[in-house]
Order: sequence, then structure tokens, then C-alpha cells
Amino acid sequence: MIILGIDPGYATIGYGVIEKNGSNIRAVDYGTIQTPKDESIPVRLAMLDEALTKIIRKFKPDAVSVEELFFNTNITTGIKVAQARGVILVCAIKECGRLYEYTPLQIKQALTGNGRADKKQMQYMVKTFLNLRVEPRPDDAADALAAAICHAGMPEYSARILN
Repeated sequence: MIILGIDPGYATIGYGVIEKNGSNIRAVDYGTIQTPKDESIPVRLAMLDEALTKIIRKFKPDAVSVEELFFNTNITTGIKVAQARGVILVCAIKECGRLYEYTPLQIKQALTGNGRADKKQMQYMVKTFLNLRVEPRPDDAADALAAAICHAGMPEYSARILN
């Protein structure tokens, strides 16, 4: 099973592709989609859609796992990220058809057993689960891999399915 994890954003979007074979998981690819800050939001959203479509078509995931939004106090940034997340959800449904969402708490709990784990703990666990030599960088890619690993460990009946 191929799982694509996504850490939503509008300037930097993390993605991580893993393969699950029985109880074994391995990293296939990971990285970020960048959108230029000097472009308008509609252009950046179109760029995101195009880049994500290419990734989904390249890896043909069986499932897409997206981290749900956590709003902070900056509502302007939150709105832009929510718009980008909308593009991500539509693209995932159109190109894959199997979309799952997990809260940051669920992802942290799945990887560390602690819903309040910090970034360093999460990166260490992603490295450990995927048997990588170094912690994945940047943080957005590591977060996306964590979302994919979270889904890999979830029983089908307990995952929140959006299709």
C-alpha cells in the first residue's frame, strides 16, 4: 500500500510518500511544494494544485492522509492555509479518491504515544519508524511523513474517511 501524507500550507506544503507492506513501512519520497510569496493567492493555489496532481499521478497512492488545521492567533495566515487545504482536499479526492484526515494530536499520539510531543521528538520517531539515517528535513516534509505513518498504523474502521 502506498500512502501520501500531506502537511498543509500555502507557502510551503510538505509531502511524504511511504510504502506499507504488512507491518513494514519505508519512505519512498518526501519533500516540499513551494509557492512564491510574490504571486497572488489564486496563482499560488493553482501552482499547488498542479504540483500536487503531478505527485499523486507519479506515486499513485492508495490513500492520502492530510493533517487537519490547527488555528493559531493569526487569522489572515489561517485563512490562506485553509484555502490551500481546500485545494489539497479537492485534488486528493479527484486524483486518488481515498482521503483521510488526522488531527495533530492524533498524529503525535500515533507516533510517540504523547499528544504533546514536540517537533524534535516527532522527527526522531519519523526517522526511527522509517529506518532513515538522518531526520527528514525540512520540518514540513517530516510532518507529512508523520501523517502518512499515522495512517499506516490506523485500522481501517477507526480512520476518518472522507469519500
